[in-house]
This record gives sequence, C-alpha cells and structure tokens, in this order.
Amino acid sequence: MSGPGQARGPNTDGNAMQDASCRRMQSPAAARNRQPILDVLSRVLPEQARVLEVASGSGEHGVHFARAKPGWIWQPSDPNPEARGSIAAWREHAELGNLLEPMPLDVGGVWPAGPFEGIVAINLIHISPWEVTEALVAQAAERLVEGGVLFLYGPYRRDGRHTAKSNAAFDVDLRARDPRWGVRDLESVVAEAQPHGFMLEQTIEMPANNLSVVFRRHG
Repeated sequence: MSGPGQARGPNTDGNAMQDASCRRMQSPAAARNRQPILDVLSRVLPEQARVLEVASGSGEHGVHFARAKPGWIWQPSDPNPEARGSIAAWREHAELGNLLEPMPLDVGGVWPAGPFEGIVAINLIHISPWEVTEALVAQAAERLVEGGVLFLYGPYRRDGRHTAKSNAAFDVDLRARDPRWGVRDLESVVAEAQPHGFMLEQTIEMPANNLSVVFRRHG
C-alpha cells in the first residue's frame, strides 16, 4: 500500500545512491544479495517462468535475474514513481527483452491478472504494515499457478526471538521510524499464508542474517 500503507521500495531508502548521469539508482544491499537470491530462485522456479516482483525498488535485482535467466519473463513493479524511473532506466541500459516495463503496483490495490509461476518480494514485509503482508499473501494466492512459488526475503524472528543482535537493533530502528513496521515472526507469516493454500517449502539462511522463505501454492 502506498503512502501510509506500503513502504517505499526496498532499494529507495537512504542507502540508495542515485547515479549522477541518469535515473539509475544503486543499492549496496542489492549488489550484495542479488546473486545469493538468484541461486535460491534458480532452484525453486522452472527455467520458463513468468515472475512478478513486488516493490522492486531500484530495479537492480530484476536486471540481474533477467540477464541470468532468459527464460524468465520478469515483471518489476513499485508504487513509487522515483523507483519506477530507476527501474525503467536500468531496463533501458540492460536491453533485455525478458525484462518488462515497471508497473505502478500497490500491494493493497489492483494487481495484474497473471497467472505467474513466481511472485517475489525482497525486503518488503518488515518495512510495511502487517496489512501489506496480508494483502500480499491473498493476492499471490489468486494469481499463482498450481505449484507456483511465493518467495520472501528479509530478516525474521524465529520462535519469538531475533536470530542476531543486529536484527534486534534493526527492529528497534524500524519501529521508531513507524510503529507499524518491524521484523516479523516467521511463524506468523506461515500462519497467514497457510489458509490461502501455501505450504512452507524451504527456509534458507542467507547472508547478513536474512532468510529466503519459499512458499509453494497448492489447491
């Protein structure tokens, strides 16, 4: 949800630096995590797949993934016009036919019809209200094919505890910025997803105390 509902894209915060020569923004976090994320996605998605990325931010993930996987049709999206400008600029620079024009998708608004083999949300649910997670899961269930993947990446608490001191400090910072934000309990996300036909398939430890959470849609 834009404004008070959905946070800005994950790569458009204070850590993102805009290229002086164009609209292409650069995120140090995206540069670090894009290959480990691609390694996971390559294992859980088919070689030919339509993939919707929610809250794409700077657009660097989509470029990296689309370049590595020409059989993936990658649909980036972001509610923030500045982010969409960066995505479009990266797309023009990369000249990849399987990387589509960014959509102004608001998680709580109107979604593309699909269907998709994968829906990806990187660093979204901890920088948005819980209602965004609810909408994300519900909308993904409507648009994923049978056996499709909902992929979430970011920090999580497990069994009510933070997995690292740095995550605990990050959680305090997030809640100070907006009390509706915060590092989520993995068990709460799983409980939200299950009634929509999602089964937790894998939880993979990633660099910088993050997790890749892979849900598979059944029924």
